[in-house]
Amino acid sequence: MIRSVRSGWLLLYIVLFLLSYGLGCINGAYIVGKWKGIKDIRTLGSANAGARNAGRVLGKGAFVGTVMIDALKTVIPLLVAEYILKVNPITLAGISLALIIGHIWPAHMQFRGGKGVVVYLANALVMAPTALIGTAVILVIGLVFKRSFTFAGFAGMLIIPIYLLFHAEWLLAGLFFILLCIVTVAHGWGKN
Repeated sequence: MIRSVRSGWLLLYIVLFLLSYGLGCINGAYIVGKWKGIKDIRTLGSANAGARNAGRVLGKGAFVGTVMIDALKTVIPLLVAEYILKVNPITLAGISLALIIGHIWPAHMQFRGGKGVVVYLANALVMAPTALIGTAVILVIGLVFKRSFTFAGFAGMLIIPIYLLFHAEWLLAGLFFILLCIVTVAHGWGKN
């Protein structure tokens, strides 16, 4: 009996992870590009399927549309998992990882998706919303003094795990550190 219950829970976790990966594979820039008549956004601009490239290539509306799609595909499953399914923090962390992995390495797009910044920040919106205040402050300060969006963005995103460490949220701090490492790896591949 105990073995079958454990097997059932394991199967549930696998299904949640795979569903989350599948939702992560929904790529806002690719969808907006298709809607705007572009065959594949990855053939233009920085050759990336992310919000920044969509904005460069297709304008501000495409940037906003991409951000909305990528944020919603992250926020909705996390809210459902946390408040409806009432999953434990480890399972929620697994869902977060699956969402960002799906976004960056979507199977149906030959494992070439976006770079994960919007998904990272959408994760924070659900799981560490107060940490986003520090991110916004650092981003503004970084843009004023450094004038590099990428540098300021990474400095701002680094605030999230640091903030969580100072508030003794060890699991969340570790999760956001891992997510940030994944985003950093994604930025190291290909053009910016």
